[in-house]
Amino acid sequence: MSSKTIIITKNAPAPIGPYNQAVKVNNLLFVSGQIAIDPATSTISAKTIEEEAHQVMKNLGAILKEAGADFSNVVKTSIFLSDMNNFGKVNEVYGSYFTDNFPARETVEVSRLPKDVNVEISVIAAL
Repeated sequence: MSSKTIIITKNAPAPIGPYNQAVKVNNLLFVSGQIAIDPATSTISAKTIEEEAHQVMKNLGAILKEAGADFSNVVKTSIFLSDMNNFGKVNEVYGSYFTDNFPARETVEVSRLPKDVNVEISVIAAL
């Protein structure tokens, strides 16, 4: 029987729908897609794609931390971009949060993201 634990932190944005920030099942953590909402203000203040990507990664980091993990535990990421022309800029920011043993990943362009942001990232971590 697998155990299921809901992970919630005030240091990342509250869900804007019927989902949780993350769900831990046994030794796996499934973190919902994060966008550039600042948890302190519940607004999107990023002016550039780089600022957006940093806020997304900070939100993911806060959820990982709440679960007792960090980016070194991440085994899989999914990146959703509203414009693939932003790939290089997002990739540079994203890469700065990992030191080695990079996770598996896919990056796809989508027609639209929640709140009309430019980037959303979800992760799976092994604990």
